[in-house]
Amino acid sequence: MKLTRGSSYALHAVAHLGRQKNGDPVASHHIAAGRGIPERFLLKVLRALVSAGVLASVKGPGGGYKFRKPLGDVSLLDVVEAVDGPIGGGSPFNAEGSAAMNARLEVVCRAGTEAVRDLLKGVRVSDLVAGEKGGPPKGKAAGGRRGRGAPPAGAAGR
Repeated sequence: MKLTRGSSYALHAVAHLGRQKNGDPVASHHIAAGRGIPERFLLKVLRALVSAGVLASVKGPGGGYKFRKPLGDVSLLDVVEAVDGPIGGGSPFNAEGSAAMNARLEVVCRAGTEAVRDLLKGVRVSDLVAGEKGGPPKGKAAGGRRGRGAPPAGAAGR
């Protein structure tokens, strides 16, 4: 899976907000400067997160953005889908190809999409923030499963 620039910026912004100790609102220019994100683009991402109910926008002096709910209740899926829309999957059909092949490809693509959605749903913003502080992220995504093609444990240097 490849994150869009928008969802990457959104994840960096929520990680920045998640590191705030007191939960006070943070101005967009502070988030932009702290994460090296162009503020003009960041504002679009923050608006999407507010619309999705992930963040709240506080107006006036001392205003900015803050979480609407606890970090442990916000998943990476919530953030990514707030910015990019629902993660969908499917196979483009080959009209001249085999209907059976198209159906099999559709099943595989949908299963891949569900696996990605489950993975993102299993990691919370609090896990992302904890990973930034020096430890690996927690949650389902950090379960230690090796992907296909990964060398077996202890195979380094063979």
